[in-house]
Amino acid sequence: MSNNKAEEKQSFIAEARRTQIVDAAITTLDEIGYVNASLAQIAKRAGISTALISYHFKDKNDLMDHTLMALLASSTSYVLARTKAENTVREKLHAYISASLAYQGTHAKHNAALLEIVFNARTPENIPYYKLSDDEEEPVMLELKQILHDGQNKGEFRQFNVDVMASAITGAIGEYMLLANPNITAKVDLESYSEELVKIFDKTIVNDD
Repeated sequence: MSNNKAEEKQSFIAEARRTQIVDAAITTLDEIGYVNASLAQIAKRAGISTALISYHFKDKNDLMDHTLMALLASSTSYVLARTKAENTVREKLHAYISASLAYQGTHAKHNAALLEIVFNARTPENIPYYKLSDDEEEPVMLELKQILHDGQNKGEFRQFNVDVMASAITGAIGEYMLLANPNITAKVDLESYSEELVKIFDKTIVNDD
């Protein structure tokens, strides 16, 4: 086997191992939370040694950063694939809302892990992740704003502040995380919530003139 082939094989193996560790980290975060998610607990769920995790990641913070990126990439690809498959701006808006909620409804473990990291992880300066500001907007938010801008430019959507509307839609979608929490008495099933949200924003956004 040539050196290039050997290196390529090793690269695939390392990537597969890192994916296995990240998946175990997601499961651990969902089951016992960020504070208790030690490398030993993650290694236990991955069926490997703690030393092997340390070989691929510098420490818990490094692993959590990679896990967060994997979680965001997963939800982003899910939503964008379904949104971009539609043709009209109205269909894209409906797909954006429905796909965002569908991901939450079918990836409860991922959502729990994401919230655990965002609200518990801290920077070296001891700043919680949820307090960090990012100059670059997430791809899903950029997609939503583009849909709203395109709708207005085509005259299909009425005039409104795109930033405010995008925040309102995102907030309503995020609210489902709380409604889906088994510890909360008031529950709304995913299909009903999704259908109502699509109707509400359709009436609010679409230009009927």
